[in-house]
Amino acid sequence: MGRVTERRKVIRIRDGAVSTRPDTLVAEEPLEIRLNGKPLAITMRTPGDDFALAAGFLVSEGVLAEQADLQNIVYCAGATVDGSNTYNVVDVRTAPGVAIPDITLERNVYTTSSCGLCGKASLDAVRTTARWTIDDGEGAPVRLDPDLLAALPDRLRAAQRVFDRTGGLHAAALFTEDGELLDIREDVGRHNAVDKLVGRALQNGDLPLSRTVLLVSGRASFELAQKAVMAGIPVLAAVSAPSSLAVDLAAETGLTLVGFLRGSSMNVYAGEDRIALRAAAAQG
Repeated sequence: MGRVTERRKVIRIRDGAVSTRPDTLVAEEPLEIRLNGKPLAITMRTPGDDFALAAGFLVSEGVLAEQADLQNIVYCAGATVDGSNTYNVVDVRTAPGVAIPDITLERNVYTTSSCGLCGKASLDAVRTTARWTIDDGEGAPVRLDPDLLAALPDRLRAAQRVFDRTGGLHAAALFTEDGELLDIREDVGRHNAVDKLVGRALQNGDLPLSRTVLLVSGRASFELAQKAVMAGIPVLAAVSAPSSLAVDLAAETGLTLVGFLRGSSMNVYAGEDRIALRAAAAQG
């Protein structure tokens, strides 16, 4: 829709010299997500892939788990007083027979739990609502060479189109166990970028995302670990630190969690059986 970036005037100061120039900024606008006509949530996002974002959000909420659960998604006209369509409100319609959980205030707390207020209640909620178990699907167990993991951040960075123009976006990328890039999404919010990835996978009928690696450009919060678990992703890697609750969730569900993935260095916080640690130790 051409609203991913916007231009603003900026005063630039370099070595004491002052100049005025236009600058390209990443766009940020609210998106209201409605479920079967009822308001559910509002998130600040970069416009684009809004339907995928809404679908992915509902996967993490335990509402959707497969393509057949989703009937359609539409932008809502008449969202403003004058009746115009702002393209900032979407309505998700579930298929007949899909059970809608009671999304109460208590439940919404754990879905935005980067605040760290949720503790054991959050872990229990994810464990009871997850439709997919974290496993490696068919074939031999997933075993990732540390060198392969170390190469992924550069591949993500090379694929970030909007970041090159703005420097202000998070990214989430989905890779195969062999390091092939399957999809990448960008957004001002880390959680939104992941929702766009997962929502696209649901729309394509690709859930659960077994034998894949989810890489995020920032830290690994509980919320992002939750989204990986709800989509059946076995490996979550982040270029920055995880939270303690994210590590707890990974340990409880069998998720492999890697943090501080920078250069040839990384920390493995959970699920180390999927990392070829012996080979790495022998090389060291």
